[in-house]
Amino acid sequence: MPLAPRYLADDARYESMTYRRTGRSGLDLPALSLGLWHNFGDVNPFDTQRAILRRAFDLGITHFDLANNYGPPYGSAEENFGRHLAKDFRPYRDELVISTKAGYDMWPGPYGDHGSRKYLLGSLDQSLTRMGLDHVDVFYHHRPDPSTPLTETMGALASAVQQGKATYVGVSNYSPSRTREAAQVLADLGVPLLIHQPSYSMFNRHVEIADRDDAYDGHQSESLLDVVEDLGVGTIVFSPLAQGLLTGRYLGGSAPEGSRAARSDSPFLSSSNLTGNYLERARALNAIAEGRGQTLAQLALSWVLRDHRVTSALIGASSVAQLEDNVAALSAPALTDDEIAAIEPHAVDGTGR
Repeated sequence: MPLAPRYLADDARYESMTYRRTGRSGLDLPALSLGLWHNFGDVNPFDTQRAILRRAFDLGITHFDLANNYGPPYGSAEENFGRHLAKDFRPYRDELVISTKAGYDMWPGPYGDHGSRKYLLGSLDQSLTRMGLDHVDVFYHHRPDPSTPLTETMGALASAVQQGKATYVGVSNYSPSRTREAAQVLADLGVPLLIHQPSYSMFNRHVEIADRDDAYDGHQSESLLDVVEDLGVGTIVFSPLAQGLLTGRYLGGSAPEGSRAARSDSPFLSSSNLTGNYLERARALNAIAEGRGQTLAQLALSWVLRDHRVTSALIGASSVAQLEDNVAALSAPALTDDEIAAIEPHAVDGTGR
């Protein structure tokens, strides 16, 4: 059996990608980053994974986002990425930003979940072993843990930097006030909070909304986007396509065979999400996209990136064609004020839930 040809990255890979500064740090990220949540586990063809990763890097995507339990099964996305890294990307390691997370369940028992120092540092060591790395560029706490002191959780993140196992640290799914508190704890330890990773899309706009119950230490209620701007923290948003609801896949009113909404094991999306309100709004947004010469997915990406406080949007891809379609969103002109105003009545928080 012939060996696969050695991968040589495209010399023009940095010519067309847009890069944005991560808050007030010195780190630039591509406007679109590749998330390995759904399509890089052992259930996904290895050669397809390889083709997507190679094409992503050739298009200037330098940031690959993982977590300890991405798969399925848990850990397999990191293991597979480690194989791809060894085969194709080892010569380019210093051109890559590789992130991972811990905070959701990973192994049985009391030490395989949440936010303890034991769990976070143990998980990071496991992640480094699976990927064949001596450090990651960003290590996140994946979700807040109200039962563990924040000083312990942030202390573990700071230790990861101090031990040379992470270059930067971030948080994901934290509220505005908890983000402020986490940033202060880290600052006291001499480690800046680099980035926050929340969900954000035209149908999930919680990061824009000030929560009156979330005021902190004399601060008025603020939105998460207000807080990260004030703190100088970057923002990388996940699910900008609302788990596929902001694509053309469901505009016919049903879930095509093989789609996420058609799968009985999908915890985030089902045919029950395809309501009349959803279809009315998605079809209206699709008409606006067509008027701009875009797909609905491309419009959704242009929309989240319209805000200067968003550093990068995480996209998933099950094929090279899907990846290329998403990246094409970056070649479209910026949304005008009139287009943003036309989108507003249809970009309603909570649609499809």
